[in-house]
Amino acid sequence: MFRSLFPLLLCFLGLALPAGAECVGENLIETLAEADRAALMQRSHAVPFAQGNFWRATRQGQEITLIGTYHMDDPRHAGTLERLAPAFATARTVLVEAGPEELSALKARLAREPGLMVITDGPTLPELLPPQVWGKLSAAMQARGVPGFMAAKMQPWYLSMLLSIPPCALDAMGADRGLDAMVIETAKARGLPVKALEPYDTIFGIFDALDRTDQLSMITAALALEERSEDLSVTMAEAYFAEEPRLIWEFSRDMALTVEGYTPEQVAHEFAMMEAAMMINRNRGWVPVLTAAVAEGPVLAAFGALHLSGPEGVLALLEAEGFTVERLSFK
Repeated sequence: MFRSLFPLLLCFLGLALPAGAECVGENLIETLAEADRAALMQRSHAVPFAQGNFWRATRQGQEITLIGTYHMDDPRHAGTLERLAPAFATARTVLVEAGPEELSALKARLAREPGLMVITDGPTLPELLPPQVWGKLSAAMQARGVPGFMAAKMQPWYLSMLLSIPPCALDAMGADRGLDAMVIETAKARGLPVKALEPYDTIFGIFDALDRTDQLSMITAALALEERSEDLSVTMAEAYFAEEPRLIWEFSRDMALTVEGYTPEQVAHEFAMMEAAMMINRNRGWVPVLTAAVAEGPVLAAFGALHLSGPEGVLALLEAEGFTVERLSFK
């Protein structure tokens, strides 16, 4: 089930494509019974740094300002950017998950190796998927402006990313107005160097860990959420702007537990696998980059909000390195 929730969580983890805020849906967490919602909040808050999007880490005169981001477009990002003004004024370096150089390198590699994005040999998706699943996928892609003949040859992992974008948000896809992009744009305007926390091809390593069967399962399960895509988009956005980024993780776990025939043991196993691949391993790789950069002067770091929390989240790992971590006002 982590595969079915994977597209939703990509938006917090930083690997989803940009989308817009035009969707109108229902906050699914608010529809829960009061006792269920209270239990969900309790589980979410049980981990370190579960609440808060804006933080400062200091150590012996060194200072890192950290902003957990939401990668989809939203007009509320303008206020967040204003609150980052003091950090921009003092920063020597801005660190993001993927800077302009990494995006250029990614585009260049995709141009050289089209097989990373499309199926260049062997069976296509209509041959790999059951007819009813391919029919649903073709319709979902058509709603996103992708003809069936093109979708048929796309790599499953990429289609899963496209499914993370509700059709209602497609108009803003090319605008790239998520908070990360706004941070990069502001840094460039100020002449600040923008550097990456990880290599440009990290995304390929993550998906390479999933075999073709797993990737096809991601599509099948993501399609099960298609009718609630606007609700899920709204739920995620509201959790972020309420400074409850960990809440979407725990809510996703609860959704998995409701799937018929899916055992708690399977949920625990697959969420642990996803957390290791998407969060913990990347967090551990980022901390040395952060500490090396801050040795040269103040740093502003912007990355997916889910990376902040947990015993092996970025904030806890910085504490283990001797930093004092302080929550800043986000509103």
